[in-house]
Amino acid sequence: MGIRHSNNPCSSLLLRFVVLLLLVSSCSGNSNVGVRCMESERQQLLDFKEGLMDPFGRLSSWVGLDCCKWQGVRCKNRTGHVTVLNLQNYHLGGTIKPSLLHLKHLTHLNLAENFFGGTQIPKFLGMLNNLRYLDLHSSGYGGEIPPHLGNLSHLQVLYLGGNFGLHAESLVWLSGLSSLESLDLARVDLYDVRGSWLKAVNMLPSLVRLYLDGCQLKSLDLTLPSLNLTSLEVLDLLDNPIKSPLPHWFSNLTNLQVLDLRSNNFYGSIPFWIGSLCKLRILRLNSNRLHGGIMGVLDRFSACQNNSLEILYLGGNYLVGSLPQSLGALRNLQELDLNTNFFWGSIPASIGNLSSLELLELSDNNFNGTIPESFGRLAKLSTVSLVSNQMEGVLTETHLANLTRLDAFRLTTYHNKSLVFNLKHDWVPPFRLTTLVLINCLIGPSFPVWLLVQTNLSYVIVSNAGISDIVEEEWFARLFSSCWFVDLSNNSITAKLPPRIYSEMLEEVDLSRNNFVGQIPLWETNATQLYLQRNSFSGSIPENIGELMPRLKTFFVSRNQISGRLPSSICKMMGLKFLSVSHNRLSGQLPDCWDKLRSLKTVDASNNSLSGEIPSSLTSLCHLILLMLGDNNLHGDIPFPPNSCRQVPLLYILQLRSNLLGGNIPEEICRLSNMRSLDLSNNHLIGSIPKCLHNFTALKYGNRSLDYEELFDLQDGTINEQTMLVGTKGRELEYSRTLLEVKNIDLSENNLIGEFPKGICRLAFLDTLNLSTNYLSGSIPDNIGDMRWLESLDLSVNKFSGPIPSSLSSLTLLNHLKLSYNNLSGRIPTGYQLQTLNDSSNYQGNPLLCGVPLLTRCPGDINSPPTPSSLGGSKDKLWLYLSIAMGYIVGFWGVCGTLVMKESWRQAYFRYVDELKEKLLLWIALAIARSRRMIEKGNN
Repeated sequence: MGIRHSNNPCSSLLLRFVVLLLLVSSCSGNSNVGVRCMESERQQLLDFKEGLMDPFGRLSSWVGLDCCKWQGVRCKNRTGHVTVLNLQNYHLGGTIKPSLLHLKHLTHLNLAENFFGGTQIPKFLGMLNNLRYLDLHSSGYGGEIPPHLGNLSHLQVLYLGGNFGLHAESLVWLSGLSSLESLDLARVDLYDVRGSWLKAVNMLPSLVRLYLDGCQLKSLDLTLPSLNLTSLEVLDLLDNPIKSPLPHWFSNLTNLQVLDLRSNNFYGSIPFWIGSLCKLRILRLNSNRLHGGIMGVLDRFSACQNNSLEILYLGGNYLVGSLPQSLGALRNLQELDLNTNFFWGSIPASIGNLSSLELLELSDNNFNGTIPESFGRLAKLSTVSLVSNQMEGVLTETHLANLTRLDAFRLTTYHNKSLVFNLKHDWVPPFRLTTLVLINCLIGPSFPVWLLVQTNLSYVIVSNAGISDIVEEEWFARLFSSCWFVDLSNNSITAKLPPRIYSEMLEEVDLSRNNFVGQIPLWETNATQLYLQRNSFSGSIPENIGELMPRLKTFFVSRNQISGRLPSSICKMMGLKFLSVSHNRLSGQLPDCWDKLRSLKTVDASNNSLSGEIPSSLTSLCHLILLMLGDNNLHGDIPFPPNSCRQVPLLYILQLRSNLLGGNIPEEICRLSNMRSLDLSNNHLIGSIPKCLHNFTALKYGNRSLDYEELFDLQDGTINEQTMLVGTKGRELEYSRTLLEVKNIDLSENNLIGEFPKGICRLAFLDTLNLSTNYLSGSIPDNIGDMRWLESLDLSVNKFSGPIPSSLSSLTLLNHLKLSYNNLSGRIPTGYQLQTLNDSSNYQGNPLLCGVPLLTRCPGDINSPPTPSSLGGSKDKLWLYLSIAMGYIVGFWGVCGTLVMKESWRQAYFRYVDELKEKLLLWIALAIARSRRMIEKGNN
């Protein structure tokens, strides 16, 4: 039975619908089929094309009679009028011609992601009255936004963001865009608009999406009672210097789904009402100055009947407190970032309820509790970062067995290894990580199987993990072939590396402070950092290491058992900055090709058996900061090239101690105005001390020195230290991260003659001076008291004569003094700091010296009875001690006795002390946070 004979009313309606559908389909379809474009509009498009530069020929299809078939052009189906012109990312330039005005039916214009050379947006665009969509983002426009755009009363979408040369002095013209739903002014300079931007935007009642990131906005109008933007779903104020508390009128935005206020200067606490925005899916408040807790906000979110929150970023603030159990009610949460705050305590057990969680970022806080077993229920978790906390307790298979999607796991604690991985040795996890960071966690002593089976690693740090096991070299071969960063430092791993390692990806390797043995491998890599120090490597450094690792910038192999020569191919590492081969068994001469390494900052080849002369090319490096060749068998003169550096050489530390160097100390050494530490001791130097050492202006005026982190480009604390031995205060001290703070001159144990240069006394910031065991003569300068920061002075075993200057007693920091075995005479000065340096050995060997602490009395003191003044002095001392004792008794019991007897005073006092302690702790915490962020911004 046919449908047309049916008496069923439903069948009749169905028939009509089918006919209507056929009619619609006959009139629909591709706009380029059937109806050609209007000839007049085709001509206008060709005129428009003539003004454009099209280097890639993207408009080559603009030929023929039917412009509706041209690329980027769409027409109305029935009339053939051009309605859409979409030329996004065509790499066009040139000029936008006003021929577009003749496209009367144009509703959609997209010229985004082109480059128009900083020209102004054409004013005539404000005359395209039918325009609904205008997208000019990232098109290289500059100048002021033409207010004429405010005439586009039908406009629904306006995208002008990403034009870095664009600015506006006023946004009043926005009031004409009554139909606007989406506005993007990102990276447009709105500095001159100041606080009026909010009033202008508030005139757009249909606005749904607002993007104002990076617009130089500095303030918000807090006097507004409410906002008219009740339809707003997206508000993006990212990266503005807005300094304000979070305004109360945010609470009116009940349809808000995305709120991004990152990288501003919002301060104060996070108001509870933010948690009442129940439709919010994304909340980003990170990198501001917010403080207080988050319990109230999370409690409000958890109370929402249909909680929608998926992304919560609060990192980089000053938030405090423990994480509340209500966190577990955010069941749609996918990303949680609370890094760089001051949260403490344990991770709440309710976190196991966040079944959608994919990212957990809690780094750089004060978490000092445990990780709950419910952590193991986060089956979708992909990235976990718990770096720089104080987590403790035990991790078992329960914590990890269900984390099948885990890709990146980062966890570091303090040095005491308070967090223990208690996993079965042969346990095989369900995940294959690409990133693993475990620092100061106890994993050993055996090397676990769960780590051996991680075959997808590309970034791995397992440092100070208590591993003391033997590892097969095949595992290292696989590891190096897939990773770009490997750090297994500060363990006791015993292993022999593969003889040859090939990897194009490998960038940094740190195996320091372990028990690696055997030869250094032939590394065929593009690595830039190689740390092998403090192991048991033997054999020689590969002769062709420069060809194998041409991009190497840092090469540390100190404190091993390496022998042979330092290969000359090192000079083919054109970017080499840091070289440390100290405390090995290297022999032979140093290569003479250092002038090729223009970036070199440090060279430490001390404590070897190197011989020959110091190459002049080594001292020609203008950017060299640290040169240490001490404790070798080097001979010859100290080389110093002509003035080849355009600026003053940077050398901070020159250590050539304990060699066989001879000749004079070159006068050119005085050009090193940045010098902090000069150690030429225990050589065969002759002649006099240069009188120009006062040109060491860093020691004269206390110029700021580089930080250790600045010198070695350190990004974290995982890199091992460069060390230096310094003879000071009668003993040798090893300096590492403070070595750039050492300020000493040591010329002891040479054959120097002449006088003590008076200019040295102008080095007020010198803390150690050792000229002992030479043949220096003359008197000690009277102005030696000008060296006010001096802590150690050794002039022993010389031929100094005359009296000891009285100004020596003004050196209030002096705690080590040696003037023995000279020809000094007269009374030993007393007073101030010299009263504490009362060891007679400091002055022995000077037969003409007298006075305390020597037993030799000065003329007039022999057999003379105690003088009244001396008796008076004894009585004065007695009264002084009695006064001190009485003052202590009265002061102590005057305060403490009152507190013991009067309870109200006692309570008030201890309450005051507690408040003072809390304020002090908060101030310290804030100072540390600010310093950390300044360092991060500087590294960035």
